[in-house]
Amino acid sequence: MKQLRIVIALLVLGSTSAFAQSTQSDDLKKAIDSLNESQKAILKELQDIHKLLAQQGQARPAADTLPTTPMDISKEPFKGASNAKVAVIEFSDFQCPFCARYDKDTYPQIVKDYIDTGKIKYVWRDYPLEFHQNAEKAAEAAHCAGEQGKFWEMHDRLFANQQNIAATDLPKHAEALGLNKGLFEQCLDSGRYATDIKKDIADAGTVGISGTPSFLIGIVQPNGSVKLTKKLVGAKSFSEFKSAIDSALTPPAGGGGTQ
Repeated sequence: MKQLRIVIALLVLGSTSAFAQSTQSDDLKKAIDSLNESQKAILKELQDIHKLLAQQGQARPAADTLPTTPMDISKEPFKGASNAKVAVIEFSDFQCPFCARYDKDTYPQIVKDYIDTGKIKYVWRDYPLEFHQNAEKAAEAAHCAGEQGKFWEMHDRLFANQQNIAATDLPKHAEALGLNKGLFEQCLDSGRYATDIKKDIADAGTVGISGTPSFLIGIVQPNGSVKLTKKLVGAKSFSEFKSAIDSALTPPAGGGGTQ
């Protein structure tokens, strides 16, 4: 009888070990599958961007082109001090995986070090890419939320739920943010921000922007426009932003902060 109990115990132990190994194997497989899907999404993004650039050909200015005329940002959503001397302008797309990566990895530190401290004015401009079918309506949704004082809350929510930003998902996000759902849907259905979004796209073209995320840094002029001094393209590291922003915050010797 004692031997039988030992045999049963060994069998149970063996099956438990096999189950644990099977569970670990399943978890590893899920992790690999998730990684593969992420890599596939990024690869597709790169392929789509390549196609878009090929279609545009030489229609846009060179990538390092900065206009001499200051950029008007008077009607754009912004965070930070309204009287800040330096502005960072982001051209972005709510469906872009690189934009979501920047929003998760770099943007929070910029908020902490530069926006919350009042050092910069952080401006949002829309650049929904043609091959992102949900991006333009998502951009409209953020502005519709802005009508109820929650542009940046919707901005954060759309990036945090990037896989669920189809047109049918947008009212749910509005409801989660406590917005008046009826007013939000009325705004969204009207398409009243479509023209503003197209203007953002056109303005991006004048400074050689053709992908997201892209950033312009410059000195705020007395009339509120921004004299552009630097362009950053892609989900750059915080250290690269820090270098560019600190350079703009420190006026050249013998010079002022505005021109």
